[in-house]
Amino acid sequence: MIFAATTVQAHKPLVSCVDNGDNTITCQGGFSDGSSAAGVMMQIKARDGRVLQRGLMDDNSEFTFSKPRDEFVVLFDAGPEHRVRVPGSRIAQ
Repeated sequence: MIFAATTVQAHKPLVSCVDNGDNTITCQGGFSDGSSAAGVMMQIKARDGRVLQRGLMDDNSEFTFSKPRDEFVVLFDAGPEHRVRVPGSRIAQ
């Protein structure tokens, strides 16, 4: 008998956000298997959980939004187990 071991490749969400220096922030997303994030829901939330802005990743897997004045969190939401939170304080210019 011959047994073959297979590995299951993770399909983890990946998100990177950059402060554009013009009061906007651009986030680029995707998945660890190379899949596009086009159409993935993006939410910008206030510290108290209120949704300040929302939209979808574009065809280039990017989402640009106006930078809130107060503390915020970016939520990349591709469904259960495919969510990423990026605190605004960790977004570099």
